[in-house]
Amino acid sequence: MLLTSSQQAVLALWQIVNLSLSAYAKLLAVFHTAEQALNASVADWQALNLHTSHLQRFQQYIQNARQSDFLNQTLQQLANQEYKVVFYNENSYPNTLKHIFDPPPVLFYQGNVSALNMPQLAVVGSRKSTAHAEKIAFDMAQYLAYQGLWITSGMADGVDKQAHLGALSQSDLEKKGRTVAVLGTGIRQCYPKHHLYIKQQIIQSGGCVISELLPDTTANHHNFPRRNRLVAGLSTATLVVEATLQSGSLITARLTNEQGKQVFAIPSHIDNEQAKGCHQLIREGATLIDHPSQILEDLTNIITSSNLITTPITQPTDKSTIPATVSYQPALSDDNSIPSHLITVFQVLDWVGQDMDMLIEKTKIDIATLTGWLIELELMGKVMQQGGLYMRCR
Repeated sequence: MLLTSSQQAVLALWQIVNLSLSAYAKLLAVFHTAEQALNASVADWQALNLHTSHLQRFQQYIQNARQSDFLNQTLQQLANQEYKVVFYNENSYPNTLKHIFDPPPVLFYQGNVSALNMPQLAVVGSRKSTAHAEKIAFDMAQYLAYQGLWITSGMADGVDKQAHLGALSQSDLEKKGRTVAVLGTGIRQCYPKHHLYIKQQIIQSGGCVISELLPDTTANHHNFPRRNRLVAGLSTATLVVEATLQSGSLITARLTNEQGKQVFAIPSHIDNEQAKGCHQLIREGATLIDHPSQILEDLTNIITSSNLITTPITQPTDKSTIPATVSYQPALSDDNSIPSHLITVFQVLDWVGQDMDMLIEKTKIDIATLTGWLIELELMGKVMQQGGLYMRCR
């Protein structure tokens, strides 16, 4: 990938100001271009009251005869096709990000850059989500991806992971891609590391993975709010599946609201501490939803301009047009594959979890028989146990 001298200057300046959006904007306001900023003197930079660390890196750049080791390394990595870059003034730069308060001057990416300009829905939530929330995230992402929305999330554990996987499940239905991941690390990193397979699936299936951070930036909690603003910025709206009051997902929701976009939230039972953030959002005006068709109804005017919508969104629940594998099922639907003697137990289970005493009270089955039947359901992959609570699997 060949870069012009002005593009190389953008990369060098982005590294020198250590990804500071305010410093970068201040320099461009005075010098107009990255090239002119790099050709200025240290005294010129000092007059702008920039941070000492920025001045030190700029002095080092001048001492190196205005040569950037970072830039040389980046050019080599681009030549090796490890990733690509898209700059703010290019047509392929996502138009939605150009309308946020602080768009990054450059994005590093892997995969299909055109995905960034597709109609997107942010699906976010807790990293330590309940099994119930993970099922909702997967099923809603799968359904909405089939309908034509691209699912955007942060590739974290919990809700993010299931949102990506739900969208990726469309690959068998010629709905390849359908998901965008925004990293809180550099593009050459993967956090958490065990999600490397998700990152690879997104790229291989036609989706896109992006980051504004320098390619080798490792995970740091300060960078995740930056990531969240891009998740919100890329998307037409945000769906919060499950979140605590301290969840980073509430940052994404707040930024979505500040950008004049709609926030959706999934309700839960009042004792679920993991969902307190969603309940607070609803109190503050977020739209409560219990079916993905409600999102499509509210976003009709935004997403119908895309030719990706394959099912009429005015009748999103018409099951005759939606394959059974992607129809959104009610939370406690029956499963015909379960033996008749286990149905009684299965029907009282949910995705939140219940202890043995509660199940005995509901089913009126003795503990020995109930334990055996729960083991059978576990071996069938229908039931799981977490912290002494029994719940349905996704």
